[in-house]
Amino acid sequence: MLKMGQAHVIRHKVFIEGRSIRQVAREMAISRNTVRKYLAQSEPKRVEPQPRGRPVLQKVKSRIDGLLSEWAPRTTAKQRITGSRIHEQLLLEGYTVGVTTVRDYLAELKRVKREVFIPLLHLPGQVAQVDFFEVTVEIDGKRQKAWQFVMRLAYSGRDFACIYERCNQVAFLDGHVRAFQHFGAVPARIVYDNLSAAVKRRLGMSIELTDRFRALASHYLFEPCFARPGEGHDKGSVEARGKGIRLRHLTPIPQAETLPELNVQLLAGLEATTGSRKDRQGRTVKERFEEERPLLRCLPVRPFEARQVIPLVVDRQAMVRIEGAEYSLPSGWASLQIMAFVGVADIRFECRSESLVVPKVPRGGRLVSYRHYLKELARKPQAVRQVAPKLLAELGAPYQGLWEMLCPRYGELEAARVVAKLLGAIDHGGEARISRALQNILEHKPIPPVDPAMTVATTQPLVPISLSSYNVESGHAADYDRLLEEASGE
Repeated sequence: MLKMGQAHVIRHKVFIEGRSIRQVAREMAISRNTVRKYLAQSEPKRVEPQPRGRPVLQKVKSRIDGLLSEWAPRTTAKQRITGSRIHEQLLLEGYTVGVTTVRDYLAELKRVKREVFIPLLHLPGQVAQVDFFEVTVEIDGKRQKAWQFVMRLAYSGRDFACIYERCNQVAFLDGHVRAFQHFGAVPARIVYDNLSAAVKRRLGMSIELTDRFRALASHYLFEPCFARPGEGHDKGSVEARGKGIRLRHLTPIPQAETLPELNVQLLAGLEATTGSRKDRQGRTVKERFEEERPLLRCLPVRPFEARQVIPLVVDRQAMVRIEGAEYSLPSGWASLQIMAFVGVADIRFECRSESLVVPKVPRGGRLVSYRHYLKELARKPQAVRQVAPKLLAELGAPYQGLWEMLCPRYGELEAARVVAKLLGAIDHGGEARISRALQNILEHKPIPPVDPAMTVATTQPLVPISLSSYNVESGHAADYDRLLEEASGE
């Protein structure tokens, strides 16, 4: 087949210069049939009447299919079947075939089975996509792994992103609530992976949702949709955007004092780009969202409570354990069944008609408030003495000042007995009232300085001279009475 330029020369010589076919064939050293072919059509193509036969492939084709079927259960994504391995097996079985023939056949099988993607149509207000992405952040000088929740409106391309310490159901639910508040509206449908925070069980096309996610969907009245297992491209818009946010807004590794502070920075950065990012028609994200906003669904009156509900039984120490951390509760709740509502940053405990909110602590941590044990501490001065540093810090300055005055004069045990009595008064009269009275006493009636002689007496109490020669390691009160009688008889 001649080049395109030569075909043009042939046609020019005959049609423009008026030369004969014989002359042109002689000058260009080609056959007259070739000249006639290029005169008939400017771009002649080679057309075969029927495909060429492939007798070697026909002999081994069925065996290749058999090997693929036999080996399929014994492969993984990283230990997959290759053309070279199939070719090697065919040679061992006595077939005469080239490796290129085998590879070409496998490539054609792969092409035929390859999925053809459909260009989807995203209507305003209809679809959003959600996913989690692993990121690295630096909080308070410490680098740590975190998870980025991303919700993307498919039509306008407006995004919401929030970083969480853990990728669990509480973060999943909280991300939805924050995203809807950020958009000021709710899309009709949201597309997800088959993540455990949303899907309890999947059997074919039948999907059973988790209780809390079903409650979220019912509260905001959106339709949850799920991608096919292992087919992340079913929600390719959020997949690509999540990676883009990580590269543009979280590179280099972001730094902040706290995670909420970092989320404020991230969301501000995303909002700053809504006026500059444009689609193929030149419209910005902000312009498309203004078009989409009226077609989104309105928010309910109250936001959904993004918490995990866990029933618990308080142990005899008035403690419970959640997510690997321990929390103290009011001593009156001991041995009762309670409900824990676990949020992203705090936990709300409810027992009968009472409620208590405490901040979450990391796994392995312990959060104990000795205010929960005032009634028990009022009866146990030794326990007061043992937990005094933290107890006094919780109660405040008046109690700390009282402790510092009493300990040098009477010793820790006597000071603990005084404080225990005050704790009993707090349990009956209220902490604010007792604290105010104690503060007034300390301010208006100061105790005189401690006499050094009295300090010695606290560690070595004074006894009658007649008894000073006795060394008593331990005993009862009756023993001391007998000793006093003997001393008086002398």
